[in-house]
Amino acid sequence: MATGSNIRTYFNGTWHDGDVPIMRAADHGSWLGSSVFDGARMVNGLTPDLHAHCDRVNRSARALMLTPTVSTEEMVEITREGLAAYPADAAVYIRPMYWGIDGDVTAIVPQADKTGFAICLEEIPLAPPSATATLTRTRFRRPVLDDAVVNAKAGCLYPNNARMLVEARSKGFSNALVADAMGNVAETATANIFMVRDGEVFTPVPNGTFLAGITRARHISHLRADGVPIHETVLTFDDFNQADEVFMTGNMSKITPVTALDDIQYQASPVSKRLREMYWDWAASGHG
Repeated sequence: MATGSNIRTYFNGTWHDGDVPIMRAADHGSWLGSSVFDGARMVNGLTPDLHAHCDRVNRSARALMLTPTVSTEEMVEITREGLAAYPADAAVYIRPMYWGIDGDVTAIVPQADKTGFAICLEEIPLAPPSATATLTRTRFRRPVLDDAVVNAKAGCLYPNNARMLVEARSKGFSNALVADAMGNVAETATANIFMVRDGEVFTPVPNGTFLAGITRARHISHLRADGVPIHETVLTFDDFNQADEVFMTGNMSKITPVTALDDIQYQASPVSKRLREMYWDWAASGHG
């Protein structure tokens, strides 16, 4: 049975119970922000897209000029070994991560041969199907590749997301609908975004300002298989004002219906309900 507040940590080649220290004050990742992570899920013994999430953390590492030290296949194997300590019905969040240890002579660039690695497993309940979100606009925007490592799931990107959430919550909303550098809709502060109008589904086209998620891609494939028209395209805030239904997608909660955008109210979410059913049917059919 997992102990230590239901957290387990893989570090230095072995599993530890609890949230053990893994970084030093002088590690590059601690003081210069060279850290990447990914997030997968175990729910009722299912780990959908675990391989894809482990593969992406290696790509994220390279984007931050870090050298991955664990193959995707080995990472999956290590993760499954750690998950075996939890009950089959546990809801576990899976975070593999890399960070820089030493810098070069300038200290700014992480040394390619000095990369830290850990996996953190933590019991976090999956949001219930009844969970919803409300959105508002924010003055903060997504950066572009010329400014930041938006092609990675990098820790250094998240303070920007945090201030979006603080602004949204100060206005009485649970999340923020965020613009890209051109003023078009990119995503929310925590997840990818979809809208439905006249029975067709729309989502912002990946344009190098946000991470097009693994769960997002899975939902798109399920929509297409179900015969629902799905469009990846440029979307404005006016488009969302005219939507019939809006929902967010991401690994933490998989899919979350949106009930309001500022003073616009949305109907119940038949498409998101159908997508949730298709997702877990797919996961239970040997893909998880």
